[in-house]
Amino acid sequence: MIRNLVLVAFATLTFSGAYTLLAPANAKSMDIVDTAAAAGDFNTLLAAADAAGLVDALKSDGPLTVFAPSDDAFAKLPEGTVAELLKPENKSKLQAVLKYHVVSGSVMSSAAAKLDSAPTILGQSIDVTSRKDGLYLDDAKVIAADISASNGVIHVIDSVMIPADIISVAAGAGSFNTLAAALEAAGLTDTLASGGPFTVFAPTDEAFANLPAGVVEDLLKPENIDQLRSVLTYHVVPGAFNADKVINWSEAPTVNGTPIWINASSSGVTDSGANVIATDIQAFNGVIHVIDTVMIPDTGDNQSAKSSAGCSCSGH
Repeated sequence: MIRNLVLVAFATLTFSGAYTLLAPANAKSMDIVDTAAAAGDFNTLLAAADAAGLVDALKSDGPLTVFAPSDDAFAKLPEGTVAELLKPENKSKLQAVLKYHVVSGSVMSSAAAKLDSAPTILGQSIDVTSRKDGLYLDDAKVIAADISASNGVIHVIDSVMIPADIISVAAGAGSFNTLAAALEAAGLTDTLASGGPFTVFAPTDEAFANLPAGVVEDLLKPENIDQLRSVLTYHVVPGAFNADKVINWSEAPTVNGTPIWINASSSGVTDSGANVIATDIQAFNGVIHVIDTVMIPDTGDNQSAKSSAGCSCSGH
C-alpha cells in the first residue's frame, strides 16, 4: 500500500542548481516507495507502480537505484499516454516502462557519471552521458540526485524514458535483417513497433538463409503478401511471456491462428521444429525469443512454402 506520510522535518536536496526537492529528513529509514510518497512530487509514478504491480518490488530489500520521473516529467508526455498505459490491458507495457527506470544496486551520481550505460531490470540498458549542464540518461536529465532510502537511492529525472520497441530491439541486434525486410514487405512493421504486447519467436538471418534457395524471394513477392503475413504472424503470440512461462506450455496460440507446439527437452525449448537459442530479450511492447529455424504454418496457403522448406513444423 502506498502511504502518504505526515512529515515533521524536511531536508533540501539539489542537483546542478536545476531543481529543488523537499525530501524527508529521515529518508534513510524509509524505503523507496515511502520516500517518494513523502516527497510529494511522484504521484503519477507511484500510481503507475501500483497499477503495474511493482510496489512490492520497489519496497523489497534491494538495493535498487530508481531514476524517478517527477509528476512534471509525466505531464510532458503526449496527451493520453499516461491514461493509455494505466489501462489494465497495457499492464505489460507499463511494467516495461517502469522497469526501464530501475537499476539493481545502489548507484550514486558520482559513480553513474563515470558510466557509458547502465543495465536496467528490464534487460535494456540506459545510455549515460555527462554533459556540461549535468548528467543525462538517454535524453532525460538528472535534476536531483542521491536521495537515499533504506533499500536504495533515488535520482530524479525530468523526462519519462521509453524503452525500445520490438522492431528497434531487433534492428539493434543486427541479426534480424531478413526478418525486418519481411515484416516491412508484409506491412507488419508498425504493428510490431507500437502494438502488443507480443511474444515474438524471431528467426535469425541464418535461419532464413537455411531455407531452400528461392523461398524467401518468393515470399517477398507482392502477389504472395498473404502467404508472407501468414508465415510471419505464425511467429507471434499475443501477450508478453518470458521463457519461464513458455517452457510450461504444450502449445501457444499465435496471431496467425495456428498454434505452435512447445517441447521442453534436455537440449532446450523447441517451438514447432525450431530451437530457441536466446530468450527473454525485452522490449517496450513485448519480448523476443530467438529461434534457429523459420517456422511454416500448416495451412493451405502455405503448402508450397512448407514443401519447399522441407518442413514438418506443425505436428506435436
